Amino acid sequence: MATGGRGGEFYEVDDVRRAYLRHRHDGLRSPNTVMEEPAFLDALGSVSGCRVLDLGCGDGSTANLILSGGATSYVGVDGSGGMVETARRTAGGDRVRFVHGDIEDVDVGAGEFDVVISRMAFHYIERLDVVVERVHRALSEGGRLVFSVVHPVITGHDTSGDGPRTSWMVDGYFDRGPRERSWFGSTVVWRHRTIEDYVRVVTRHGFRLDSLSECEPRAELLLGDADELARRRRVPLMLLVGATRS
Repeated sequence: MATGGRGGEFYEVDDVRRAYLRHRHDGLRSPNTVMEEPAFLDALGSVSGCRVLDLGCGDGSTANLILSGGATSYVGVDGSGGMVETARRTAGGDRVRFVHGDIEDVDVGAGEFDVVISRMAFHYIERLDVVVERVHRALSEGGRLVFSVVHPVITGHDTSGDGPRTSWMVDGYFDRGPRERSWFGSTVVWRHRTIEDYVRVVTRHGFRLDSLSECEPRAELLLGDADELARRRRVPLMLLVGATRS
């Protein structure tokens, strides 16, 4: 069943959303846990005293990380109403707010935030230039943008079927644009870009590139599981970019 071109539409299907969240929080079997999250936290640094905007907040699990780091406020935006409902059950309090809305439509006031984050969401966005330009305006002077996406070697081409992957194929790498793939029992549309494209979009819109990570798996997080470490080291799954408003 196709769910449309935007990520929020994909996650509105209850079975799809539940399947994704089981995968996302599957402990050490989750690449988010052993690959993306440690790279994200390294690039993010301190958020103490910061006003934080999260674009594509999902189930709200990142909100608790941000608030525990001493942020003064957190606003999470997601295009899936189901995700936002889950997020409101996950994190609460007077420092947190969740908004149902598409990332491409978000337009906040100038200098309203000190940090903007987005974890595994920008690859759903068609008009990434527009979003990054608005993020630059929304940030205070010296504000930071940190985002992760599905790695371009994965969005470039994928022939995997059910179960753990045993091979990957990269093809049409420089052909940018929408790519459909079967995922969690439905059809999702990811926007394929190269690594260079992601770097260019932040530097073009007034950011200084601070970090670029391909989220290599952390052996210490896999607790001695050599087979799982070897599997996760075969191909990059995520790309992470950190930049400062200059």
